Amino acid sequence: MTIIGIDILTFLIAAPALGAAALLLLPAHLKGLVRFTALGISTAVAVVSIIVFFAYNATASGAYGMVVNVPWFEVLGVNWHLGIDGISAAMVLLTGILTPLAVLVSFEVEERVNMHMALILLFATGSYGVFAAMDLLIFFIFYELTLVPMYFLINQWGSISGREYASKKFFIYSLGGTLGMLLATQLIGWSISTVPADVVEAMRATTPALANYVAGSPSFDISIISALWPALTTQIGGVFLGIDIQTVKTLAFLGFFIAFSIKVPVWPFHTWLPDAHSEAPTAGSMLLAGVMLKLGAYGFLRLVIPFFPDVWVGDIDILGAVTTNFATIFAFLAMLGIVLGAYSAFGQTDIKRLVAYSSVNHMGFVAIGLAVTALAYGQAYMTGTSQHMQDAVLATNGAVLQMFNHGLSSAGMFLLAGGIYHKTHTRDMTQYGGFWVKAPILGGIFIFTSMASLGLPGLNGFVSEFLVVRGAWSVFTALTVISMLGLLFTGGYILKGIRAVLHGPFNMHWKDYKLEIDLRELVAIAPLMALMLITGIAPNWILSIINASVSLMLGIPAQA
Repeated sequence: MTIIGIDILTFLIAAPALGAAALLLLPAHLKGLVRFTALGISTAVAVVSIIVFFAYNATASGAYGMVVNVPWFEVLGVNWHLGIDGISAAMVLLTGILTPLAVLVSFEVEERVNMHMALILLFATGSYGVFAAMDLLIFFIFYELTLVPMYFLINQWGSISGREYASKKFFIYSLGGTLGMLLATQLIGWSISTVPADVVEAMRATTPALANYVAGSPSFDISIISALWPALTTQIGGVFLGIDIQTVKTLAFLGFFIAFSIKVPVWPFHTWLPDAHSEAPTAGSMLLAGVMLKLGAYGFLRLVIPFFPDVWVGDIDILGAVTTNFATIFAFLAMLGIVLGAYSAFGQTDIKRLVAYSSVNHMGFVAIGLAVTALAYGQAYMTGTSQHMQDAVLATNGAVLQMFNHGLSSAGMFLLAGGIYHKTHTRDMTQYGGFWVKAPILGGIFIFTSMASLGLPGLNGFVSEFLVVRGAWSVFTALTVISMLGLLFTGGYILKGIRAVLHGPFNMHWKDYKLEIDLRELVAIAPLMALMLITGIAPNWILSIINASVSLMLGIPAQA
């Protein structure tokens, strides 16, 4: 599929960047022209992302589709290799939906409008690139690219009191985490060339990804790495760079693990998130929670689980007292994120920090679902089978759907929180109260979106969290039980937020303020609400696409 002679995925990645460049050429004083041009570009790209999603759904059953693979940097073994499966198609769709809504919300920005809109579009380019990349170095380049626009959105348009600290903390955490990932990426790409030719030939017959691979050459192709990198331990062994290969792989694993744990974020790597969210402009918070956190979870699913199946399930002795593995440690950290994220959210009086900590809580469900995936995938790779495979299918489907659902609900919550802040110029919920009297439409939307975030049956959050809990229950029973404390406090902080904003005596300080939701904000949140309801009632419009790819990844027949 092509657009003006360019394959559709390349177009999807390049179009927002070209649009950003075009916005910078427009006269800065023509703010209306800049705003509507940005909205037009982002909407057009969103339409393309929707076409990509449904075109993939019509032509593929879990396998990669719309693949383009052309040489780019041949001496390094790097190709411009793109493609999508059901998992990445869902993330492409999410990015396409949220980008024009973030642009629309940003109509409230008055300073350097063209730069602000250009950064939003540049962020979309980075996100599309990550979700479509099938080459590890291409993945890394676009993964890093997303940091730049988000840093400047927070640093230049965030709250004056804390934006410098929040933006620098965000950038240091993110960039520091990816340094290990960069070293691991280089190590993996070059170490592939050390796999003996006889091993490659033996695997070629059963591994389609190796059909055109030349033994002894470096490669950053994700499918080739997924086949050969695990074999360095299970079939070859020995040393690499004078170090035992298992030690090398564990260090590479930690490089990826820390980088993606910071991005998700997994407890205790989460401390940058509340500051970044609370100080970011509304559009920045929407994209940060809605899309950027998903890059980390996607990285675990696309890279860390298939690259390191043996590391995930290898025994780890802790002080001679406990023997465990990295999958269980990951589940333990996810449980702490669920519970402590909910507790922290319950203790907040700043509305944006409450929503920020709720993201730690909700993304914890994604993490514990991925821990189940890692355990089952690793066991199946090492022994040929896993008793937890069916549980892993449920948990992985739930984790990916939770990524999509959290993108909708968190973006909606930050849109509403940003709208309230824009009207009142305070985030302190103790200064609110009784807003329902003056803003009944806002009140209804606030409750609807809060209930979706809570996981009310009939709305989107329930479906994904139920799948994760059902899948994790048989695998990490004790950790899942403890996680339910977080679910209990989720209801507590949601009701606390509703009570503080909408109910109680009306604060007469706001009697002359316009508190009702703006038409522009209503238009922006309407599609999110529609998708929350549709996905809650009939989730198979997206879940069937995700399930086909999850089942293929885990090596079992897809169930309709």
